[in-house]
Amino acid sequence: MPLATTGELVTRAAAAHSAVAAFNIITLEHVEAVIAGAESVGAPVVLQVSENAVKFRYGRLLPLARAAVAAAERAAVPVALHLDHVQSDDLLRQAPAAGFSSVMYDGSRLPYAENLTATRSAADWAHTQGLWIEAELGRVGGKAGPDGRADPGEGPSDAHAPGARTDPVEARAFVADSGVDALAVAVGSSHAMTTRTAALDRTLLERLAATLDVPLVLHGSSGLPDDELAAAAAGGIAKVNVGTALNIAMTGAIRTFLAAHPEAVDSRSYLAVGREAMVRTVAEIIRALD
Repeated sequence: MPLATTGELVTRAAAAHSAVAAFNIITLEHVEAVIAGAESVGAPVVLQVSENAVKFRYGRLLPLARAAVAAAERAAVPVALHLDHVQSDDLLRQAPAAGFSSVMYDGSRLPYAENLTATRSAADWAHTQGLWIEAELGRVGGKAGPDGRADPGEGPSDAHAPGARTDPVEARAFVADSGVDALAVAVGSSHAMTTRTAALDRTLLERLAATLDVPLVLHGSSGLPDDELAAAAAGGIAKVNVGTALNIAMTGAIRTFLAAHPEAVDSRSYLAVGREAMVRTVAEIIRALD
């Protein structure tokens, strides 16, 4: 079927008080596994390519993007393509021609004013191209002290840091002033977690959902157990980002296979095992969101 758009999938999920799952892809096996997992449970899905994944692919966006588009167009469920954690303006400007309907512009490590300026510029450009745009805001820091310099007790608004939290009042102002279509919020999850032990700040999530009039996005969702994923969807998160969980599944399955088959040299044998492990993980995470 034709490519879906991220905005359409997220808007539909928000209206249904549920969340669409968005998975970060690195290889063709990731692409195939995410689509197969979504098809197995009959759910729409978002394929995400991060700036780091592009760097891994020798800085070239198109090879992986075109493979993702080709696979998505043959999927039995709606599939959208999203460019994730973009900091490079050059990469941002490659998104429309590569088949992306949306982009997450990441200025979250910058002080608030710089994040807002950069994100506003990105949003203005993205909207001229028909792109839906997401941003991220953590604990806002970098506020000026009496001498006009940043308060040393306030670091950049790094939404990636464990313990970071998004302030609802600042988030409302940021969304209004930046013009973004969705906001990734810091409510207890953290990137690159290899254990599912994170707990959401459900009270804060409730406040954010009541304060903001754009869909909310949760990053670092690999660290959430099933009940927390369900709580995120029920509490106002409309898009749930998952990356590390796929890599844990793939790497673990390949390690087990190679330990049992030390003579194996055909990469198809162990990549197939890794791909199937990711298929199961995708299906499990999507089911947890229902």
